[in-house]
Amino acid sequence: MSALLDVQHVCKTFTRGGVFPSRRIHAVNDVSFRIEAEKPEIFTIIGESGSGKTTLARMILNIEPPTSGALLFDGIDLATVQSSADRMAFMHKVQPIFQNPFEAFNPLKRLDRYLFITRRRFLAAGDDADIDIAVDDALRRVGLSLKEVRHRYPHELSGGQLQRVAIARALLSNPRLIVADEPVSMVDASLRMSIVNLFKTLRDDLGISIVYVTHDLATAYYISDRIIVMQKGNVVESGEARAVLNAPQHPYSRQLRAAVLLPEVAAAAAPATTSS
Repeated sequence: MSALLDVQHVCKTFTRGGVFPSRRIHAVNDVSFRIEAEKPEIFTIIGESGSGKTTLARMILNIEPPTSGALLFDGIDLATVQSSADRMAFMHKVQPIFQNPFEAFNPLKRLDRYLFITRRRFLAAGDDADIDIAVDDALRRVGLSLKEVRHRYPHELSGGQLQRVAIARALLSNPRLIVADEPVSMVDASLRMSIVNLFKTLRDDLGISIVYVTHDLATAYYISDRIIVMQKGNVVESGEARAVLNAPQHPYSRQLRAAVLLPEVAAAAAPATTSS
């Protein structure tokens, strides 16, 4: 099978302080994994704050270049994605969803304008009616509608609704990969499972692979196909999600696992459909 995303021995080192003295921080150290093009999956990166998971996500999004190693998307080395046209083509296929939906939108800009501009930017949409239909379709996939969002500003929606708008915005480019960095950590606990279930639907119904970045083992256990566990920039454990989380081998993985009753949490996770 061909790789949709191929992360090859990626390292990222930051230098802090002046020349004398300076301190080197190894944020990501020799990380490798593949996501196959023919097999959409939810690939989860688990770790606590400072583990390097967000830095790795930023490299996958081509926001942060690796110090060494390579990241290939659909066979193209991201180091060669430099021009505006190349970046736009990459963004067409790879979309981010960030932790805080309130920071993802300008509070002075209407949400429907974001959605309309995104549709026009990535796809050759027709007239305004065609764009309305496309935007409404994307919103309905996440449990909202254009009628609910039209003319509204970010502060007029709940955190859960706003994160759903962010996901709908990502869907408007018809991506093949979504990188979701702690997408439910700012959402009320009662609404988290509805968004997590939405990711499963995107994988199963639309064939979109998702890199899910989280410290939350409960949601990771519930939705992940495969996982890597990161500690201080290193992958300490990897494999099929349920196998790793049910019987972790590394002491750090065991420590994370001990804090959560994963099977009970997963069994209690109902496929909520609330639109809040």
